[in-house]
Amino acid sequence: MCTKEETPKNLSEVSNISKQEMQEQPGLQHEMTPQPLVHHIPAEADDQIKEYQAAGKLKDKIAVITGGDSGIGRSTAALFAMEGVRGIAIVHLPKEEKARDAKETKERIEKQSNTSVLLICKDVGYEKNGIEIVEEVVNKWGRIDILVNNASEQHVCEKIEDLESSQIERTFSTIINISSITAYNGHPVLVDYSSTKGAIVSFTRSLSLQLVSRGIRVNGVAPGPIWTPLIKATFSPEKMEKFGKDVPMKRAGQPSEGRSRLVMCFLQATIPAISLAR
Repeated sequence: MCTKEETPKNLSEVSNISKQEMQEQPGLQHEMTPQPLVHHIPAEADDQIKEYQAAGKLKDKIAVITGGDSGIGRSTAALFAMEGVRGIAIVHLPKEEKARDAKETKERIEKQSNTSVLLICKDVGYEKNGIEIVEEVVNKWGRIDILVNNASEQHVCEKIEDLESSQIERTFSTIINISSITAYNGHPVLVDYSSTKGAIVSFTRSLSLQLVSRGIRVNGVAPGPIWTPLIKATFSPEKMEKFGKDVPMKRAGQPSEGRSRLVMCFLQATIPAISLAR
């Protein structure tokens, strides 16, 4: 379920992030070098990769993935399709409507699986749009089994006094249930982004207590540094070249690496919801 460019011979090919120009927000995956891994994951042997092995864990489920056109969202959609979901609604920003990422994601999934993909071009930062997204999916498939709140936004700000209230409001309006290592470690130039991730952790814990009696499972995934379009649209060329080099594995993670764990979150759930594993 991948193109030739997304099937490297070894892990080092996709881990060597060179100095390169920034993109405009929110970033486009098809313009990234190297291409992030979508459904191949590191094998136990050093520098080796292998294709994710599906086992029909999500057969006939209906999923909604916000920010599903690229990065972690695209990888999640690809793995869900491999696990047998019947339908996936991929929500992406209006400014990305003319970009290739969403269409490429839909085409590759529908060509290489039995999964139907619905593209929804709406900004989830507004409540009205969220309601309309749910209505559109339910009208098409009759239900929603899995919700992956993945959409996110981040902007570098070196000084707290330069952090405008409008940016804080915009960043918090895209709160998500895929958290981040920044929720625990913080980040010197991503103050508002890190704050949303801390809020997500508390939100996930509280929501899970509220919804367990209704048979709805609420989980969270908190990835470390992952090579996604958000990175290429946020950091300078010099920082991109060093991205992920300061973690124990000395490299940035791939979108596919944490997504198999996200799939496992749903195995025992009657109505799985959203994605706290670090």
